[in-house]
Amino acid sequence: AGEVPAPPRAGAAPKMAEAAGGGSVPVLFCFSVFARPSSVPHGAGYELLIQKFLSLYGDQIDMHRKFVVQIFAEEWSQYIDLPKGFLVSERCKVRLVPLQIQMTTLGNLTPASTVFFCCDMQERFRPAIKYFGDIISVGQRLLQGARLLGIPVIVTEQYPKGLGSTVQEIDLTGAKLVLPKTKFSMLLPEVEAALAEIPGVRSVVLFGVETHVCIQQTALELIGRGLEVHIVADATSSRSMMDRMFALERLARTGIIVTTSEAILLQLVADKEHPKFKEIQNLIKASAPESGLLSKV
Repeated sequence: AGEVPAPPRAGAAPKMAEAAGGGSVPVLFCFSVFARPSSVPHGAGYELLIQKFLSLYGDQIDMHRKFVVQIFAEEWSQYIDLPKGFLVSERCKVRLVPLQIQMTTLGNLTPASTVFFCCDMQERFRPAIKYFGDIISVGQRLLQGARLLGIPVIVTEQYPKGLGSTVQEIDLTGAKLVLPKTKFSMLLPEVEAALAEIPGVRSVVLFGVETHVCIQQTALELIGRGLEVHIVADATSSRSMMDRMFALERLARTGIIVTTSEAILLQLVADKEHPKFKEIQNLIKASAPESGLLSKV
């Protein structure tokens, strides 16, 4: 979300809440041309207001912009910047204002600030997912690279009781987490806890299936939490190439980086003199399927 500006001059701000009481307070949430009534718990502050804006307008908000939250002040008959420490105590009207300066997504990757997410590469998907053999091969290459570079790996399996475990070709040795799920997004409470334990995580490299369902929903939740997301185009697919294509286009428009496995691995080593460069280079040379999958991006 955006930054909290400096508090306005004394006397300009609405009253602060004395204490966070029970119940909820009606709030009108305004963004662009939209205005939607909702409510927040009594005593809610900046973070809860931002979460509510995201839940109401997530599809319209460009997460790579800076924002100011403002509240309508009756005494001034206009919106003013939300002061630090503000708590909702009574019915009010707030708005989210994007600043004109856009934050550039640079897409820099370093092993120390990166986590790999491997999503639902399971046996029962094998006959249904287009180019599944190829994305298995690329996914295995990525996991080998992660082990070489000491990058944590988080793996999920969608309803493994019915859909089977991760395919045997993918070696999960050393994975930080391997979790079953029923939720489409990978962002389970255990995953969020694991991310919180890894110091300095800034970027997630995401691959698996299906592009338009679990990959898309995971990516959107991750950027909603302020993480940079790199989707590996040659390691993700769907049953339908149309679903895959439109999902990648939509995600790219939100600021998510759509890239390739070779670009990821070479960006992580960054220098021919890196001690693992030769091993990473051999990985790339050994497995580079020419399936036509990337022509479907």
